[in-house]
Amino acid sequence: MSSLKRKEGPGGPAASKSARPASEARPTKRTKPSESSSSSKPAKPAAAKSVTAPMVTRLKEEEPLFPRGGGSVLTPLERKEIQVQARNDVLFEQESVAAGKKADKVAKKGKRKSKGEDATKNAARDEDAVKIESLNFKRLVKGSLVLGTITSISSLDIAVALPNNLVGHVPITAISDTLTQRLQASAASDDGADTPEDESADDVDLETLFQIGQYVRAYVVSTEEETAGAIGKGKRHIELSLQPAHANSGMSDSDVVENATLMASVVSVEDHGFVMDINLADSKMRGFLARKQLDKSIPEESMQPGSVLLCIAMGKAAAGKVVQLSTLNDSLHGTKNNPTAATTIDTYLPGTLADVLVTEVSLHGIAGKILGHLDVTADLVHSGAGPDGVELEETYKVGSRLKARVICTFPAAKKPKLGISILPHVMSMTPKMTSRDGESTFPLKVLPNSALAESCTVKRVESDIGLYVDVGVDGVPGFVHISRVKDGKVDALFENSGPYKLGSVHPGRVIGFNAFDGMFLLSLEKRVLEQPFLRIEDIPVGAVVPGVVEKLVINADGLGGLIVRIADGISGLVPEMHLADVHLQHPEKKFRDGMKVKVRVLSTNPAKHQVRLTLKKTLVNSEAAPIKSYDELSVGLQAPGTIVNVLQHGAIVQFYGQLRGFLPVSEMSEAYIHDPKDHFRVGQTVSIYIISFDPEASKLIVSCKDPSAFGLEKQLALQKLQIGDLVSARVTQKTDDDVFVEIDGSSLKAILPIGQLTDKSTSKTLSALKKIHVGQLLTELVVLEKHEGQRSITLSHKPTLVQASKDGKLLASVDDARVGEQVHGFVRNITPTAVFVQFAAKLTALLPKSMMPRDVQQSPAFGMHKSQSITVRIASVNKDLGRIVAAIPMATDEEVKPTPVKVAEEAVNSLDPSVHSMDDISIGKLTKARIVAIKDTQLNVVLADNIQGRIDISHCFDSWDEIVDVKNPLQQFRPKQIVRVRVLGMHDARNHRFLPISHRSSHSVLELSTRPSDLKADLPEPLSLDKVEVGSTYMGFVNNVGKSSLWINLTPTVRGRLNAMEASDDVTQLNDLEESFPIGSAIRVRVTGVDLASKRLDFSARSPGSENELTWDKIDQNMVLAGKITKVNDRQIMVKLSESMAGPVHMADLADDYDEANPLRHAKNDIVRVAVVELDKSNKRIRLSMRPSRVLNSSLPVKDKEITKNTKLEAGEIIRGFVKNVSDKGLFISLGGEVTAMVQIKNLSDSYLKDWKEHFQVEQVVKGRIISVANGRIEMSLKPSVVEKDYVPLITIADLKEGQVVTGKIRKVESFGAFIDVDGSANVSGLCHRSEMAEKVVKDPTALYKAGDAVKAIVLKVDTEMKRINFGLKPSYFEDDSDDEMDVDGEDAGAALDSDNGSDVEEEMSDAGGAVLITGTNNVAEESEDELEEDAVSDVDMADAQLKGLDGLDAGAFDWSAGSLDANAKKPSKKTKSREEAPVHADRMPQIHIDRTGELDAHGPQTASDYERLLLGQPDSSELWIKYMAFQMQVSELASARTVAERAIKTINIKEETEKLNVWVAYLNLEVAYGTDETVEEVFKRACTYNDEQEVYERLASIYIQSNKRKEADDLFEKMLRKFGSKSVDVWVNYAHFLHSKANSPERARALLKRATQALGTQTHMYLSLMPKFAALEFRSPNGDREQGRTLFENLLATYPKKFDLWNQLVDLETSTAGANPAVVRDLFERGSKVKALKPKQAKTWFRRWAKWEEENGDAKSRERVSAKAQEWARTAAERKAGAKAAGEEEDDE
Repeated sequence: MSSLKRKEGPGGPAASKSARPASEARPTKRTKPSESSSSSKPAKPAAAKSVTAPMVTRLKEEEPLFPRGGGSVLTPLERKEIQVQARNDVLFEQESVAAGKKADKVAKKGKRKSKGEDATKNAARDEDAVKIESLNFKRLVKGSLVLGTITSISSLDIAVALPNNLVGHVPITAISDTLTQRLQASAASDDGADTPEDESADDVDLETLFQIGQYVRAYVVSTEEETAGAIGKGKRHIELSLQPAHANSGMSDSDVVENATLMASVVSVEDHGFVMDINLADSKMRGFLARKQLDKSIPEESMQPGSVLLCIAMGKAAAGKVVQLSTLNDSLHGTKNNPTAATTIDTYLPGTLADVLVTEVSLHGIAGKILGHLDVTADLVHSGAGPDGVELEETYKVGSRLKARVICTFPAAKKPKLGISILPHVMSMTPKMTSRDGESTFPLKVLPNSALAESCTVKRVESDIGLYVDVGVDGVPGFVHISRVKDGKVDALFENSGPYKLGSVHPGRVIGFNAFDGMFLLSLEKRVLEQPFLRIEDIPVGAVVPGVVEKLVINADGLGGLIVRIADGISGLVPEMHLADVHLQHPEKKFRDGMKVKVRVLSTNPAKHQVRLTLKKTLVNSEAAPIKSYDELSVGLQAPGTIVNVLQHGAIVQFYGQLRGFLPVSEMSEAYIHDPKDHFRVGQTVSIYIISFDPEASKLIVSCKDPSAFGLEKQLALQKLQIGDLVSARVTQKTDDDVFVEIDGSSLKAILPIGQLTDKSTSKTLSALKKIHVGQLLTELVVLEKHEGQRSITLSHKPTLVQASKDGKLLASVDDARVGEQVHGFVRNITPTAVFVQFAAKLTALLPKSMMPRDVQQSPAFGMHKSQSITVRIASVNKDLGRIVAAIPMATDEEVKPTPVKVAEEAVNSLDPSVHSMDDISIGKLTKARIVAIKDTQLNVVLADNIQGRIDISHCFDSWDEIVDVKNPLQQFRPKQIVRVRVLGMHDARNHRFLPISHRSSHSVLELSTRPSDLKADLPEPLSLDKVEVGSTYMGFVNNVGKSSLWINLTPTVRGRLNAMEASDDVTQLNDLEESFPIGSAIRVRVTGVDLASKRLDFSARSPGSENELTWDKIDQNMVLAGKITKVNDRQIMVKLSESMAGPVHMADLADDYDEANPLRHAKNDIVRVAVVELDKSNKRIRLSMRPSRVLNSSLPVKDKEITKNTKLEAGEIIRGFVKNVSDKGLFISLGGEVTAMVQIKNLSDSYLKDWKEHFQVEQVVKGRIISVANGRIEMSLKPSVVEKDYVPLITIADLKEGQVVTGKIRKVESFGAFIDVDGSANVSGLCHRSEMAEKVVKDPTALYKAGDAVKAIVLKVDTEMKRINFGLKPSYFEDDSDDEMDVDGEDAGAALDSDNGSDVEEEMSDAGGAVLITGTNNVAEESEDELEEDAVSDVDMADAQLKGLDGLDAGAFDWSAGSLDANAKKPSKKTKSREEAPVHADRMPQIHIDRTGELDAHGPQTASDYERLLLGQPDSSELWIKYMAFQMQVSELASARTVAERAIKTINIKEETEKLNVWVAYLNLEVAYGTDETVEEVFKRACTYNDEQEVYERLASIYIQSNKRKEADDLFEKMLRKFGSKSVDVWVNYAHFLHSKANSPERARALLKRATQALGTQTHMYLSLMPKFAALEFRSPNGDREQGRTLFENLLATYPKKFDLWNQLVDLETSTAGANPAVVRDLFERGSKVKALKPKQAKTWFRRWAKWEEENGDAKSRERVSAKAQEWARTAAERKAGAKAAGEEEDDE
């Protein structure tokens, strides 16, 4: 796709400048006028050039033109330092030259300039400094999270405004899973049985679910940029998702803290609130939004299942399984509610408020940090510097703190980084507002889109970006992109000069408004100011506008219409019917491209970007006002219209906009019309009159008759006719919806709707309609409606209404309504909550859902349909408002039946003689009970055999001393024991509720008490929640045990929560709550909190004073505390100390011996002891330690001492630490807390580590010596020579002597020898020539050795000056060697770290005779005799290869056979064979040439006669004919070559199809090379006639490609697609390969895939043959996109997971291409192993392949993992097989 610059916002790069790096969002320095202008002028002296030019030139001058590998003796660090110094020198020189030019500048500007320069230099020095970047289209990648505001809502998607003038779209299927399920259910119901015409309650209306201006967090699904070509700008499409699973990606349960923001979808609507789905990964947590937490601005009807809201977390409930949400304005939009309890950066997603520490302030934005290490940036727009003109350097200081709202993420950044905004309206998440006439309003209402801004005052100039202007709207700025400043190109803008300097005023025009940025987007271009329309919305429907014909639309029927441009970027369609008033036979002759026309706008559809126009003169020149809506209609209005459809009973007439009317056949003419098609045609313009319309029903009836013909008699008859009159009428016309009649005796026209025919069902009504015919006289019709102005009459034939009219009870006005009276009507409309009932004269009543019977309420649509007859009872009448409320009589007439009193059952075997039945039991009664069962928390008792009760454990004891066993208090009771009890009430066993004594049911038992205090009191006063006070102490009992808390009962109705941290002072009891506090155990608790709203208490069981909430004020350094582990990963442990305090325990603080530090030994929710090591109360940071020497006993041994920020470290000290980060500069080692040391690359090892990063990983324990502590920076060295005392120095070249025996490993094997790395050396390596490998001659060294082999070698020669070593491997060298064993366990050696080694050394020395480069020097070596010998052999071999491959004479640099003869391998000639078998040195000996010209077999034919003689014996040999043609071309005989080709075609036997084809291909080769297009076409057509047509097409395409005639090849491929594309896969694949590799058009190749799938159809074998080949092209083509290939394969695997050859193909592609991602390949292997249909043989091959790949690319751990996976698969397969066998045996037994 072409990369296009974005004009509309300040976030894009300058249109007139060359592209800057993508990481540079804003210029760090304002360009001076002289600098900007010089870019477009001829070159001047260096002093006048821009700063960047000399920097590159001066540095590059000193570099050699062709640097050799290892040519420099400098280390990479030294080269880097030299480059930085040179760059600084160049900057200094440029600043010195420009210093004089700045003296006359204003002081303030000079100050700003100097700061900008300092910032530039600082940025150059610090490569790791965070860059202030704006969010733009390129940085918006899949997986980005962005805060946006909804700007428009359509039926199928939502438009969301994003930062920096980006706009995304959310399809209706990407909102929530619940909404998608509703859509699927609705679609399924539509496909099922007949449904009512009105929309059901399940239909989804996005406008109801969302509001304009609502803020949402969106997930970027994809970004796509369509290339527009030469004209216009490519369209950019950003697809978003609001699904909580996407919008909350990255968050876990522990990240959900107070004031964190979450996207939540409504799952269900409950009485007290809404159950919300937040869909966190690997979590079952749900949300709950209480109704009181729903903001008033959110209508409750929008809270439907599936709707999505941005909410803020208020806390957690239900043991952390439920998060309480809120959308209240004060909570969600407040500027103080930042998540202070956040422990990870994952909490800070877009929409969340953050406390930012400012680390950098520049002219173009602010950089800061969250939580001390998460980088955030506010760009030019969202820092307020651009739009609001805020002086950032004066307003914000480095080190200060500010509140900001996160607006986006940057997933593609190297380090985690977020975008923030400090704009007021984003901070409060409210729409940007302005004021007009003292009232707050939206900016677009003050200055709408396309409006002209007369005066735009320039307030800020960004030289290569654009202008920030004041448009006169209070508080709302404007932005003009540099490409919109004027017509034509603008190179640069300047603050103090030029037409667009600060303070200049210009007219502008609004071209857009970004609701999120709160900025107008304007254009100052003259063409835009003069353009009549900028948007389709600006075009008035019915307006006459000039236009230019752009294009003629051709379809199957000819000219289908015209495309007419009416403004820049706006074109409309003139349909064929609107080309003229009459039908044109040849419209293409009348219209041509570029023709100017005058058109009238028929309709516009901005959503679809459509404009319909007309060229009809009757419409264009009409003086009548265009009618576009029902509001503009009036009865009798005359207007022109166009017939768009002619029906049997009338015609449809189109007006302007979407307004249509029906022209009945009876209104077409005064004369009788039998068939309207005989008199009217589609496209005909007619003049009509409005006779009636109904906006609510969207009905419009028109007539071609003049209404003035409505005479006086008819007018008097209409006035005389009254509502409720009974009339007779004759049918004049019948349609599917209405019956048109003429009232008998008055000739008045009337309508009888189909729903008014009967009182019966819809089917009965349709049956009655069929019986009605034209001319039939209908009697007893009641006048239902009459409109004298519209001259419309509506009749009804419903028997109930007719009878009501006869009885005088037809309700026609509110005054006639009487409460309690039953009236007859019909259903007008049905809503989810009520039914509207209509009577006469359009009088309606409301029938609420609550006034219907229950069975009716539960029925779909209440069991009713429109126009259904219904009888209702009037419940209430409001005559002032004209409202009537009705009820169904059955609902209001129901009499409440008295509930029969159940006679109490007599007590059986009562223990108390005074109790004879339940009637004798009352609250407070003292009686006896027998214990029948003892449970954990209660005693089950009986007062009689049929009267049951229970004694709760809290009603058994008065004091703690009465309890014998705390863990099992009820053990002192015994079954069958009789106890005295007092009745307290009833207990519902179903829901465990306490009930009054009168609430008896089959599930209720008596609530009793056996406490001594209750037995003494007459009526004990129960403990209630409102009587509990904070600080009071109670005896409680454990009712339930959760993961992190205990539920304690004080009484059966009063309970509370005891946090695990507050359960005991003894930490050992907290690790296993169930063991320490079993259910039913007694515990003494103190009340710490009372929540009456949620009816919950908070307790503490710790000793007085210790249970107080731990806060920052109460905590001190070195305190030892108990904490609960909330999160464990492989780097640290998070420990929660209290509800408001948590801290990390890093690796260095886990143990006194770093070798034992392993966070994974601990588990979540474990209770541990921690010590406070460091404390920063100001920033609320704490460092905790779990070292035994800290939390247990300080005298315990410490191997690795604890290091804090106050620890004084000295140079020379040896310490251990953990690798914190592996960067390109080296390692960063964490020594403890925030103390970090750096290890440069040169200090990592004494030996060269080729891929040094692979030797280190994060959290690895390393040991090093401190070498520097200067300037607060700690530097370490890990070199063994520095750290270890007994270190043995590495071997160097100076240590090697001739004859010395060494061990080593083969590094590389070439044809001339092998390179050997010496073990234990500083990259000492040398060459063993193949002549020194064995006693015998070695022709192929690769047959003896391979890379990695361990060898013992002898040093033959050492050249210290040239730094070369020759080795020998012959066994004879070691005959006297007493050391028979060889150490093969040494590590691979490499080049020294401080020298420049590289893979180029091997390439450079590939022809060396016996030496190799050791360190970086420029080698000039003489070639040895062996090397010359090698070169000679190579020359001979190459010559032979050329001779063997030459089947014909080369006359024109093309392949005569076109590859068809490759398969016909020939035996080597004697000469060739003798050369191959001869010794090497023999090739340089003089050859003896013998005259063999007479032997054609040896030398081939030399003349035409020779060829003719050979052809007599081999007339069917295409090879001989082709050589004959080549021979003729060698002597420039084109005509003779053609003659030979024609002879060959005629001579070769017709059965020899391959031979003939070879000749045809050679003939085509000949014509393509030397003929014309006509001769090629003639030969090609003949070849197609005599051969397989597709084969000839493919051969010609190959010839064109070889001849570099790409256009001809492209055209030929297109013909092949049309001819063979529907049956051949290869045609598509070959064309795609050509486009990829030769035409460099990968996009066209990808577009072929869609065409191919359409052409080949849905055949599976075709599909499986096509898709993998297209995917393979993406992997193998230099222009391919591997991600595209993966996507194609993933779709295939998803469709055909059992076709295992597809998995193998994908693995081949992933592993064969360079730069394969190991993670991707490993994931592919793992997924393949999980395929359900994988057979044992396939699995065995698959795992072997995986293991082999891991051996080459993985490590020991990954290889072990493959083995474990294979064993697991085998075990699972065996279990499945055994299970299937057992199941089969069971079936056999049965």
